[in-house]
Amino acid sequence: MGVDLGADNFDSTLEELGLLAQTAGMEPVARISCKRRAPDAALFVGTGKADEIKQLALAHGAQEILFDQSLSPGQQRNLERRLEMPVNDRTFLILEIFAQRARSHEGKLQVELARLQYLSTRLVRRWSHLERQRGGIGTRGGPGETQIELDRRMIASQIKRTREQLDKVKRQRQTQRKQRERRGAFNISLIGYTNAGKSTLFNALVKAQAYAADQLFATLDTTTRQLYLGEAGRSVSLSDTVGFIRDLPHGLVDAFRATLQEAVDADLLLHIVDAANPDFSLQIEQVQRVLTEIGADKVPQILVFNKIDALAAVNSPLRQQDWFELDGLQVPRIFVSARSGDGIAVLRSALANTVSRDSLAPADRPDIPFLHEEGP
Repeated sequence: MGVDLGADNFDSTLEELGLLAQTAGMEPVARISCKRRAPDAALFVGTGKADEIKQLALAHGAQEILFDQSLSPGQQRNLERRLEMPVNDRTFLILEIFAQRARSHEGKLQVELARLQYLSTRLVRRWSHLERQRGGIGTRGGPGETQIELDRRMIASQIKRTREQLDKVKRQRQTQRKQRERRGAFNISLIGYTNAGKSTLFNALVKAQAYAADQLFATLDTTTRQLYLGEAGRSVSLSDTVGFIRDLPHGLVDAFRATLQEAVDADLLLHIVDAANPDFSLQIEQVQRVLTEIGADKVPQILVFNKIDALAAVNSPLRQQDWFELDGLQVPRIFVSARSGDGIAVLRSALANTVSRDSLAPADRPDIPFLHEEGP
């Protein structure tokens, strides 16, 4: 279910919701949308549209309703009562995917923290036993404490413990970074919108076996390997990070800050873009927004337009590399296909020249060494 509030590319956002549902193991059976100037305070959609959703769900045998936008706890509760079936939003769906995909201890802690923060605002609908507890010795809560107050207190305690564990992991990461700094390591992080091909490119560069698939959020945990650049005569540290997505829940941004810290501390960001996606410019904007939020927007970037093998011949790039305006600055852009290997040698050469100078050349110098004049 999507509500068009006047945003650009509304249809593509609904398609992405379907992909998210499939990634979470669900099977979309129907979709419905409507236009509104503003969400309804009680149901997000009007009563008539809510009844239409119910009839459509019954006709297709749906067992759950998904909304592309974030719902308030009250809207979620009201919709479930009216539709008589579970209702969840985009935030919940992303949390479900992250919970399924997290593998490392840190990743699981981060997902747990985000889940607890989300759940703490939904207690009003998750619990039906809200009668006041009987006071006295032996009860779990204090005299007269409501069940929801007890639940909220227990979740707050869990959140505190999880944060303490994450802080410990963060200190360990900081120690590892200091060790790399003492060794004079040059750190490069792969970033980009989810399913842009970061892990496939990572494998192509370092000959690793990191999990890669044509699906959203195939990789959640940061993987770091050494990449030897022969032209520079040295190795660099290359990290594959979690993919970004439109309207990434703030709780996940906060919870994954330790993982995304790899991008903040990087000397260079390889911003991977799905060149075959018609909405790639909007995806770039979303990535830039998250980078700003985590304080990594000032780290130098090279844009890597991936999946050129999926482009129609008429849309194929005329040159292997050029310039792209990003937040008012001209940054280098290189066209590659991580799957076929086209452009990988050019990218490695670009990285070698960048590492040799240990910084990107000023954006107003179109003759920086690693941007060769010949076409692809």
